[in-house]
Formats: sequence, structure tokens, C-alpha cells
Amino acid sequence: QVQLVESGGGLVQPGGSLRLSCAASGSPFRINVMNWYRQAPGKGRELVASITEGGSTNYPDSVKGRFTISRDNAKNMLYLQMNSLKSDDTAVYYCYLKGYSYSFLRNLEVWGQGTLVTVSS
Repeated sequence: QVQLVESGGGLVQPGGSLRLSCAASGSPFRINVMNWYRQAPGKGRELVASITEGGSTNYPDSVKGRFTISRDNAKNMLYLQMNSLKSDDTAVYYCYLKGYSYSFLRNLEVWGQGTLVTVSS
């Protein structure tokens, strides 16, 4: 089994910054893609950042230039640096992993439990 645990959420004022972390652990696995998603109250889940095994990144226009995704492959860590935060960024943020389990010899898709980010004055 592979688990994802997010941390770093909290309350921040508009214009402020937060850094989210996601720790991946468990039985031996390979990571292909790791993403950050968010879900605001009453809305569907939205992809906010994606990073491939090779380090290629992708962002929707809503966060481009403000959010930066990065990963530490040696530590199995994923990060999301969020700057110039707006009230519209208020949501539960989820970490997602797509990869391969060497223990179970099958593809993996794993979600974290989420961390709440509230942008408010």
C-alpha cells in the first residue's frame, strides 16, 4: 500500500503565501505523475498543478504564475508553493499520485486526505 499525507494548509490573508507538502510512503513504488487538486465548497475537484517523473510541469490559467509545483524524488515529497493568494483559492487541496507498485505489480492511483487552505482577511 502507498499513502499520501498532505500538510501546510491554514488561514492566510489575501496576497499571502503558503507552501503545501505531500509525503508519499509505503511499499516500493515508482512515481510517474504527481498532481495537486483542489475542491472549493459547492464545486467540483479542479487540477491546479501537475509534475511528471521528468520534471515537466503544467498549470491551469487560474494559478499560472502564482503557484509552483516541485518534487523531491529522493524523499518522495511533493510541494506546492502558493503566492499572491486570493479568496478564490480557498479550498481543500489534495495530493494525487499515479505510478506503479513493485509489490503488487500493478498501476497505482492514490489520493491524500486533503488539507484546507482558507484565504480571508
